[in-house]
This record gives sequence, structure tokens and C-alpha cells, in this order.
Amino acid sequence: MTAPDSDQDDYRKRASGKRLALFALIFVAMTAAGLYAVYDQFAGRSVSFDDRLLDPAVLLAIVGLLLVYFCADGLRLYFTLRALDHKVPLRVMARLVFINLFFSNVTPMATGGGFAQVWYLHNHGVPLGRATAATTIRTILAVIFIFSLTPVFLLTLDAFKGESLGGNLGPVLAVLILLYLGFFLIVLFRTRWLIGPLARLLRLFRRLHLLSDARHRRWQFKARREMLRFSVSFGDYLKGPRLYVGLSILFTFVFLMSLFSFPALLIWALDYQFDYLISVGLLVVTTFIMYFSPTPGASGISEGVFGSFFSDILTANHLILVTVAWRFITIYLGMLIGLVLLQRELLGNRKESQ
Repeated sequence: MTAPDSDQDDYRKRASGKRLALFALIFVAMTAAGLYAVYDQFAGRSVSFDDRLLDPAVLLAIVGLLLVYFCADGLRLYFTLRALDHKVPLRVMARLVFINLFFSNVTPMATGGGFAQVWYLHNHGVPLGRATAATTIRTILAVIFIFSLTPVFLLTLDAFKGESLGGNLGPVLAVLILLYLGFFLIVLFRTRWLIGPLARLLRLFRRLHLLSDARHRRWQFKARREMLRFSVSFGDYLKGPRLYVGLSILFTFVFLMSLFSFPALLIWALDYQFDYLISVGLLVVTTFIMYFSPTPGASGISEGVFGSFFSDILTANHLILVTVAWRFITIYLGMLIGLVLLQRELLGNRKESQ
């Protein structure tokens, strides 16, 4: 089953070379700005390469953790779909992991990543409402873990004691968590509440001549239909086979723990002595902040926050090295693979449509 031509056209417009090139340029520029801020403010304008990161044992450990990271990322969505009674081939899920990594890191607030996943799953036989539900549930599971742990680490880690992030910004943090979780609760349990505002938004687009009358009617119908399907889908997830629901939660936990373990692995490779839990806690809070970054893939923000948090653990000459290595392993590498797979996917779709 393939997506309708209109959906394919919309996706191709969003995935056009010029648009992706612009987003990629912004990503590179913001990343460079973030790294320069770390270099200037926290690394004492010092940077050096340490060949201990190229030790065969270290490289083997990185590759092993990277495989766990990528596999868990794909399996958490795979089992969410299985709980919704949709079986997508594992090879398709493997490609989706990297396509999502590319899109979510070249579009602000990761919105492009969500759209890409929904389109991709729909293109492989999953109804839009089910695909939207699966990707949203997958995201919410991760949000619950991260948002639950962030206040704990802010209150317990010595690194945050006396800092404005853990003190003066405490009320702001609480409001952000409540708003974020509140929105997802409405999406999950009161989906019908969103139909009215969405309909008014589409009418506004029509009045502004951003939508034609025909497209407005089509989108109104599709929006109502898919949102109602989404609402039903979440109930089906909760009622789905306990094994699949449990595995989707388990692999979400494995995915996050592998993600949070990369800095610790890099720092240990450089022979630093430190508490693993501290590294995990610092990265949990870093990831929490990244959820609210308006830049593509939290570029610039993530590097700056990471450098700030880990500046007390790492010496100045290693801070930039570990920051770049962390982002390359968890983000840049997957993005490059995703770009190649995306071009092949779009090329294959063009051949099918001819």
C-alpha cells in the first residue's frame, strides 16, 4: 500500500533539496556556534585530540553500545506498533531509525522527524491515525522517563546545588513539565478537544489563501478522521497484548540508558575517575533542555549545555573533544546514514509513480 499522491507530493515538498539544504546549513551553523561557545567559555580556548579514543577496546565498546542504541530505538516503535496490531518488517524499521534521525535533527523542535515517521509508516501500510498514535506513544514513553528523572537529578546532584538551574528556575521547570505532560494527556485522553481548534486553524489558512477550498475540505475531513482514529488507537494500545506493551516500555528504557551512557564511556576511555550516575544525571537534564530548543535538532543548545555541565568533570583540552565525539556518535553518524537512505527511499517512490 502506498500513500496517496497528495501525501507524497506534500512530503516531497518538505524533503526538497533546497529546503533540506537550508535546514542542514542552519544545523551546521548552530552547531559551530555552540561548539565555539564551549571552546570560548568553558574549554579555555583549548582543544586537543587524544588517541585513547581510538584504542581497539574503546572502539569495540562504542560500536557495541551504538548497536544497542540503534536497535532499541527501532524496537521501541516496532513493539508499539505490534501492540496496535500492526507488524512492520524489521528491515523497514531499521531504515526508519536513520531517516527519523536525519529529519528530527534538521527541523526545529523535531517536528519533521515525527512527520517523516508517520509518512514512512503510512507508505508501508500503516494507516495515518495508527502511525501517528504509534509515534506519539513512543515519544510519550520517553518523555515520561526523562521528565520524571529530571527533577530528581536537579535536586540530588551536587553539580546543581546552588545553581540557578536547580534553584531559581525550579518553578519554571515545574511549569514546563506540567505543560508538556498536560498537552500529551489531552492528546491521548481528550483527542476530541483538539478537533475544534484544528478546524479553526484550517479555516484561518483558507482565509489567508494558504489553502484552496478543495484542499481545505479534504484536510478538514482527513484531520477529523485521523484524530478520531488516533484516539481509538491509544485505547487499543493500552488494551493490546501485555507482552508487546511491556516490550515497548522496556526498549524505551534500554534506548534511553544507552543514549545516556555514551558520555560515561568516552570519559572512562580518557581515564577519568567519576561516578557513572553523575554522568547519566547530567545528560538526562541536558536532554530535557533539548526538548525545548527551537533550533534544528537542538543544535548549538545541546553542545553548549553539555559543555557547561561537563566542564567540572573534564579538563579544558578534553571538553570539546568529548562534546564532538558524543554528538558524532549519537547524532551526526545516524544523520549521514539517514540522508543516504532518505534519498534512496524518495528515488524508489519516484520510480514506482512513473
